[in-house]
Amino acid sequence: MSHHTSPASPPSLHAWQVILGGISALVLTLGLARFAFTPLLALMQTQAGLSDAAGGWLAAINYMGYMSGALLASWLESPRWRHRLYSLGLCLSLVVTALMGMSDNFWVWALSRYLGGLCGAAGMLLGSGLVLNWLMRSGHRPELGLHFMGIGLGIIVSALGALLMARLPLPWAQQWFGFALFGLIFLISAWAWRPPVPPAQSPAPASTTAASAAADLRKPSRAWTAWMTAIYFCGGWGFVISATFTVTIVERQPLLAGQGPWAWLLVGLAAMPAVFLWDRVARRVGELQALLIAFALQCVSVLVPAASDSLAAALSGALLYGATFIGIVSMTLALVGRRSPSNPGKAMARLTLSYGLAQVCAPALSGAMAQASGNYRAALLLTAFVLALGMAGLWRLIRLERRELHAQQNQLEGASRTR
Repeated sequence: MSHHTSPASPPSLHAWQVILGGISALVLTLGLARFAFTPLLALMQTQAGLSDAAGGWLAAINYMGYMSGALLASWLESPRWRHRLYSLGLCLSLVVTALMGMSDNFWVWALSRYLGGLCGAAGMLLGSGLVLNWLMRSGHRPELGLHFMGIGLGIIVSALGALLMARLPLPWAQQWFGFALFGLIFLISAWAWRPPVPPAQSPAPASTTAASAAADLRKPSRAWTAWMTAIYFCGGWGFVISATFTVTIVERQPLLAGQGPWAWLLVGLAAMPAVFLWDRVARRVGELQALLIAFALQCVSVLVPAASDSLAAALSGALLYGATFIGIVSMTLALVGRRSPSNPGKAMARLTLSYGLAQVCAPALSGAMAQASGNYRAALLLTAFVLALGMAGLWRLIRLERRELHAQQNQLEGASRTR
């Protein structure tokens, strides 16, 4: 494997530094700026007078921030601006985390949650795009499994931080300050090891026209992109339902009341090694086939707690969910980013909008179903059905890709014969 260095990838940065910097950025922008709200929510309700409805609104406002960031990233062409906004997101993550503890005013919290969502998009979409672009230009494997370990680590940091500070015990505002201080550690490595600004696309020399023709043929067709967008919507639905209800399902066990953060920790612990394993599976069976397996297992993670109210069902559902949602996200974003090498972050962001749309629709509908029936069974069964639709889409996409590949080979053979 060649490890050539271009002017834009200085020898001062090694692959392990870029990956570690990216992991630190995800812990900072997702684990602290976004996810810390999950384990601190109950404490803010008892100590700061945050109502159920207001808590729900803050979660929704946080998601609006993330969606705004995804929209901006899907529109942004300039490599320099993508880099600048990513850098801004790293610093802003600490500010918005501390801001939560500075006031008990709902609008201050709302501002923090909205900006926290923007920071999450900067780390997840701009950061991942910059890391993938650097890996591709530096001759390394263009996989994001190791990089996305930062999501699982972010969940673990937010859960362990909350459990540790509750032991001390610190009041809610000081816990937010504690998270902001802790974030400084991750800011140092994320800032020092940022991938440099990618070079602007230069016109290819004549000698590479055959290679660029092959690369153009690998660009996703309209049909491929449409199917992938629909499939990722189904993945987003599966993600948000379990993210919303995993902790609640565990909290409803009489022996586990108040132990919600442990379930959240379990999700993070399952997610950390899983990203790495999914890269291995994708290498062995193919990316779309690996995605199909991940969707099938996520379907099981939803059906297990739907079939049984036992503690074992709730915990095994949480473990399977943590291990699968992360694979679906990392494999899909890496696959789409590789198909758009000039601007991976932009392609990832466009796809994230469909994932996000599901995350807006699903909780509202499922919450209404849970209220009407008194339990989450119907909502979980509906989620399993949506995931099954995603599997059907993947099956269709695998067949479409085989046809497209066959047509491309014929086209390339025809081109080489005419030369």
